[in-house]
Amino acid sequence: MDKYKYLIVGGGMAADAAARAIHERDPQGSLAIFGRELDPPYTRPNLSKGLWKGKSVEKIFRHTQDTGAQLHLGRIITELDLDDKKARDDEGNWHGFDKLLIATGGTPRELPFDVEGINYYRNLSDYRHLRAATENNDNFGVIGGGFIGSEISAALTMNGKKVTMLFPEDGISARLFPADLSHFLNDYYRQKGVEVLTGQTVNGLSKEGGKYQISTKSGKVVEVGGVVAGLGILLNIDLAKNAGLKMDRAIEVDQHLRTSHPDVYAAGDVATFYNHALSKWMTVEHEDNALTMGQMAGANMAGDSQIYEHLPYFYSDLFDLGYEAVGEFNPQGEVISDWKDPFQQGVVYYLREGRVRGVLLWNVWKMVPTARELIAAKGPFTKKDLIGRIPFDS
Repeated sequence: MDKYKYLIVGGGMAADAAARAIHERDPQGSLAIFGRELDPPYTRPNLSKGLWKGKSVEKIFRHTQDTGAQLHLGRIITELDLDDKKARDDEGNWHGFDKLLIATGGTPRELPFDVEGINYYRNLSDYRHLRAATENNDNFGVIGGGFIGSEISAALTMNGKKVTMLFPEDGISARLFPADLSHFLNDYYRQKGVEVLTGQTVNGLSKEGGKYQISTKSGKVVEVGGVVAGLGILLNIDLAKNAGLKMDRAIEVDQHLRTSHPDVYAAGDVATFYNHALSKWMTVEHEDNALTMGQMAGANMAGDSQIYEHLPYFYSDLFDLGYEAVGEFNPQGEVISDWKDPFQQGVVYYLREGRVRGVLLWNVWKMVPTARELIAAKGPFTKKDLIGRIPFDS
């Protein structure tokens, strides 16, 4: 059995950030990363952003090998023995460790249809398959109107493809944006050439002669050459759960990102942490959280005692529009919109009991730190307090 001072389970951005932090503090410490993908760590947001705007695949890799980490690609850790501090991979080999990081990410939710070729769009292999599909098809169906659905619909359309979006909500990203902004996006996407079918629940999918037929409960049938489904993810937490680590929807970590086992840490999508600004336990499935949490977990594994007080943000590009968002978002709750130009540039505040819980910066940049300070403030805030609070132009 081989043994490493540091072992990281997961091959994404959190793993890369942790490896860099470990190497900076303990360059001689042996380090291994086990990732289920065949590709080494890369910057995941490029899958629905930069790669469709001309960035080359080679530019998205994070060069994790520069940390001296031994990369075990296409390998899955299937079992943890925390008493003996060892991990077994899918070939039956055991690997010992002194410190362990679990950063296993998530697996896409799938449709209940036994149809080949549905692209659930999560990793670089999915990008390669979709890019290859665009060589032979000009017409795609995108199921889902959330984060991935909105981004990939824009990306395909900007690359000259006909896209039909189908989702059960009334508007694009309706679970995040207030109704007026969400409905604006419906019309905006239609102006860009996307067929937006709202209020549509898919209840059938078949493939015949190289074409897919998507059926909905309302009776609509859409025929397309390819299907992309963006339905969110299921967290890969079974490994941690079976090892007996404390769980609460995800792997519970303390302020140092340590799990219920003193030598086991968790970071990224699968870690749930307590955020004092929002006074709640959170899981965040976005880049900023993965990088910041991974870096801090790696640093603490190598001897630091940093405290994770970070409130992560996320961002997106939707054709010519873009946004950054921080906090928590309930569009059915109290929402105050401050527009410089309606739906083109402005700030949307999400409140609960007079406190700002989330801030959406719509084509407003470099204001995430200001938004974090506002969320940390106790308030109470009224509309008069918030209009003009965050400047539109930095």
